[in-house]
Amino acid sequence: MPRNSIALIACVAAAMVACKGYRTHGFNQPVKLGGKVVSASVLTEGERSYDLYCRACHGDKGDGKGPAAAGVRPPPRDFTLGSFKFGAVPGGTLPNDDDFVRIVRFGLHGTAMRAWDGVPEPTLLSVIQYLKTFSPRWQNEEPGEPIVPTPDPWRGKEAAAVERGRAVYHATAQCLSCHPAYAPRRYIYQVTQQLKGKGTTSFRADMYGSDLTKSEYGVKLLPPDFTRADLRSVRPDHQLDDLYRVITSGVGGTAMPTWRGALPEQDLWGLVHFVDSLVRLQGTDSPNRLRATWQADDATWKPPSK
Repeated sequence: MPRNSIALIACVAAAMVACKGYRTHGFNQPVKLGGKVVSASVLTEGERSYDLYCRACHGDKGDGKGPAAAGVRPPPRDFTLGSFKFGAVPGGTLPNDDDFVRIVRFGLHGTAMRAWDGVPEPTLLSVIQYLKTFSPRWQNEEPGEPIVPTPDPWRGKEAAAVERGRAVYHATAQCLSCHPAYAPRRYIYQVTQQLKGKGTTSFRADMYGSDLTKSEYGVKLLPPDFTRADLRSVRPDHQLDDLYRVITSGVGGTAMPTWRGALPEQDLWGLVHFVDSLVRLQGTDSPNRLRATWQADDATWKPPSK
């Protein structure tokens, strides 16, 4: 049985235990969280619903150490850190309520965080307010400025967008320093020379694989290979917009930076279309055939002498 299925069963079983051991403390006064005053009744209802739906994995203290957490990989979010990966806000800032709703409603692919699409809206919103009580950041900070997709400048010119994104990925943004390269060394040298004025001859030993990176979550993370991995917060029916959100916002607490403002919108959307083209290769033999072609080219190519 797949690991995620085992983890999900463990979560459900632990949730049933949590129901039997139901205990809430309640709130006697409102609390200011994220710049807004939240009533005691909303927080009390949120605590009650959190105990029912979330405690099994995220724990009594919101630290990601619930009774089911030991069997969950990646581990459940530790809310006490006040650090979140997939908000539509610049990396390092607090997410907005709409970000929580999106994540909870649709879940995170490849994890035990299932889609809680059947939870009533008032219940969901009360849980969101309650989980903010676990971190002091919410008492001192307000959510970041929401990042909303700009108009796609490549609409109707998708092939050109993919080619531009490929160049930005391998040269300007240097995404291949953590993610796999999706081009041979010859191309990377030439496009880096074209965009930066100097071709690169420095390549990771395993340039067609991902490189483990540090995070704020106590574990090292493997950046996704877009031709193979489930993308945590990208919904198939919102793929371009969600890719734009992740690329421009970054992934909080990880090595994935915020690219909004660091790259022109045309290049950001080029990256979106290039990554989208890679995701569409999933489930086919194309990635293997392409890598074999690139590796064969690498074996015969030598950088130009100075």
